Amino acid sequence: MGNVWAMLRVLAVDDETPALAELARLLRQDPRIEHVSTASGGVRALQDMVAMIGAGERLDGLFLEIRMAGLDGLDLARLVAGFPRPPRLVFVTAHEECAVQAFDLEAVDYVLKPVRADRLAEAVRRLEAALPAAAAPGPEDVIPVELGGRTRFVPRQSVWFAEARGDYVRLHTVDGSYLIRMSLAALERRWSGAGFIRIHRSTLVSARHVKEMRFDGGRAVLQVGTETLPISRRHTRQVREQLVRQFQGRPPAAGT
Repeated sequence: MGNVWAMLRVLAVDDETPALAELARLLRQDPRIEHVSTASGGVRALQDMVAMIGAGERLDGLFLEIRMAGLDGLDLARLVAGFPRPPRLVFVTAHEECAVQAFDLEAVDYVLKPVRADRLAEAVRRLEAALPAAAAPGPEDVIPVELGGRTRFVPRQSVWFAEARGDYVRLHTVDGSYLIRMSLAALERRWSGAGFIRIHRSTLVSARHVKEMRFDGGRAVLQVGTETLPISRRHTRQVREQLVRQFQGRPPAAGT
């Protein structure tokens, strides 16, 4: 059964520049592939994938060499397995001896170098067939946050509100707060239609976590989770109308 995506978006990874260029060239010739990104090593690939998730980009497949300096392909594959929606793996390598380990990591194919166009086309077919047919396309519903060498994936639905901090945004959740490098305007665009409301030029709030709106000392405020947040005067009427539309005729979300 085919997947719901018309074309594939993939990342090619190899720390040998000529091999990477040839692999990318062959992939770009395949009519089933919409976009090919490249990374010159495992560390760079991991950084690029975290950035892709942060930007809401889809990644369907990872074509990677095994023997690479710094972070090899098998270790990279183990890290990728922890992603909320990990790309499927195709190993492209000159090392036959690692095939068992590769398939233990649920690789969809194992292509030996030098790469032939027809063999790579078969790998693309297997990648396409391995993607979940019922999966819906669209941005990932998580924000990756770097925490002392670890990457935590914060679900959008756990975010109470977001505050602008210069070139950064601080996400407030039931579990704590996290600083990410993104503008509040970019975050608002990314979560447009997901029930987030601008209540102040520096604050974006999740409607599902709003407990009440009230006036306190002549100023409108929202109770969001355990926090009380002021609403700017210019946003007050719009916020009230949006909240009414959001919940009119609907039961409140669980836990709010």
